[in-house]
Amino acid sequence: MEWFETVRDRVVPATGDVALTAPRLLVVLGVALVLVAVDPLWRVVRLAVTLVHELGHAVVGVLVGRQFTGFVLRGDMSGHAVTRGPVRGAGRVASTWSGYPMPALLGAAMVWAAERGWAAPLITTGLVILLFALIRVRSVLTVVVMVVVIAGSAALWWWRDDALQAQVLVGFGVVLLVGAWRHLSAVLRDRSRGSDPGVLASLTPVPRLLWNLSFVVVCALATWVVAAEVVATLR
Repeated sequence: MEWFETVRDRVVPATGDVALTAPRLLVVLGVALVLVAVDPLWRVVRLAVTLVHELGHAVVGVLVGRQFTGFVLRGDMSGHAVTRGPVRGAGRVASTWSGYPMPALLGAAMVWAAERGWAAPLITTGLVILLFALIRVRSVLTVVVMVVVIAGSAALWWWRDDALQAQVLVGFGVVLLVGAWRHLSAVLRDRSRGSDPGVLASLTPVPRLLWNLSFVVVCALATWVVAAEVVATLR
């Protein structure tokens, strides 16, 4: 069927070599670092990092059997996702823990996939998750952010250009990775009981310090993956 062929052509991995050349990679990295280093730009981009954080809670919550009921992004760039299920237990711990590492994990996955021609399947998966989450938004700002992200992702998916997809995924992957570190630096200074590590410490015998350390370890591993890909391309 024609529609099936059309969709399939936009989902399957690239068949040719779409890895970024060294000069193009340097341009992409430069743009990504400007987005996270220039404060007015970062205040906008940070919403995307927060979106990935909150959807990390939601997706992991669903995977462990919890019900995803809604989420919001706020004007101060914070957010909140709600999953319904047992108030304690491994599922609650897993869904609570997954927020801070998720931008770094997704960023590393984007860079790794883009360098191997798997940008299209990753974009398709992201679109499915975003469309599923769209019906769970609980604020006007969240709707605006979701519509913008979905529209951009859908355009990138529909008018498929393997080279462009690779560039966008590498650039956004680096933004998410650096954003993960910036968010993590903020939570490491947060001593409130309502923060993710504070909640995890209240749910388990594990102290806040070790939960924070687990975030650092995951972000460090993700950084190593991205750095290895960048070094391999620049050689």
